[in-house]
Amino acid sequence: MISNFPPIILASQSPRRKKILELANVPFDVVVSHSDENFPSELAPELVPVFIAKNKAIAVWEKINAKKDAIVIAADTVVIVDGNILGKPKDRAEAIAFLESMSGKNHAVVTGVFLLSKEKEERFFEETKVYFKKLTLEEIEYYVDRFQPYDKAGAYGIQEWIGLIGIEKIDGDFYNVMGLPANKLLQTLEAFIG
Repeated sequence: MISNFPPIILASQSPRRKKILELANVPFDVVVSHSDENFPSELAPELVPVFIAKNKAIAVWEKINAKKDAIVIAADTVVIVDGNILGKPKDRAEAIAFLESMSGKNHAVVTGVFLLSKEKEERFFEETKVYFKKLTLEEIEYYVDRFQPYDKAGAYGIQEWIGLIGIEKIDGDFYNVMGLPANKLLQTLEAFIG
């Protein structure tokens, strides 16, 4: 475990990412990035969140005026169903459509992470397979109306009601589905700090 952290800046306003870093005992400050989340259409789906995370990290790095010993950590999460990327739903109808498209099958949750310091950068992505049972329209509508998952890729949070009743199993890192692959991030951060 890393005992002497340099200043860490989390380039995210996600309460889930903050909670994961707190659970890992990583001291950090939050600086929100307002970078563009568009990406080139030819990019492979699993590389999209890495591309977006890089843009977030650079935007925050410029905002903090590149403090000499700081490390910026940025992340982005997407859900991939049948080769299609599901980001955050824009409204109720899209949230319902997203969940219907995942009902009764598996999908990939991919989080891209980008670390940036004055000397170097590091990037990686982590993929977790999530298996949903067949969801009823009533279950989907109840979840969307009660939990309003408009700030979540794929329109759901694994730690919420839908995860309890809908997810049959996962293959991979649970925390990755929440938005930050904790185990891989800590290993990468330790190597990054050296």
